[in-house]
Amino acid sequence: MAYWLFKSEPDVFGWDDLVAKGEAGEEWDGVRNYQARNILRDEIKVGDYAFFYHSSCKEPGIAGICMVTETGLTDPSSLDPASNYYDPKSSPDNPRWITINVVADRALKRVITLKELRQHEALSEMVLLNRGRLSVQPVSENEWEYILGLEKS
Repeated sequence: MAYWLFKSEPDVFGWDDLVAKGEAGEEWDGVRNYQARNILRDEIKVGDYAFFYHSSCKEPGIAGICMVTETGLTDPSSLDPASNYYDPKSSPDNPRWITINVVADRALKRVITLKELRQHEALSEMVLLNRGRLSVQPVSENEWEYILGLEKS
């Protein structure tokens, strides 16, 4: 099992939206960065867990934990001409953009903010705090456990 952090803008699709999807979950679509796409395509596996991170908002932070239930899906938004994420070079036979399906596992007891994460030396190497622009990024097992420990404080 591996651990990840998935960023989403809460005014577009937030933690509560994922919870509302229930056991069906939701496709993590609209990723249009090749490095993030490659992670979705090649590294993330069914059963992996991810922090659900609210970005581009007043108080960015980790709101919950989700679990990957499907991988290797063609991103449907890339095939939809009405979508902002449409890509005319993508096709069902040769998809350019890949997605996964995730379900809400549980909300954190409190949102752990970006500001708080930056205060901990143990997290100084975390991708989010260094090269945090990717919407899909790895989290080490040590970082994962440390952040879960912060939830209790």
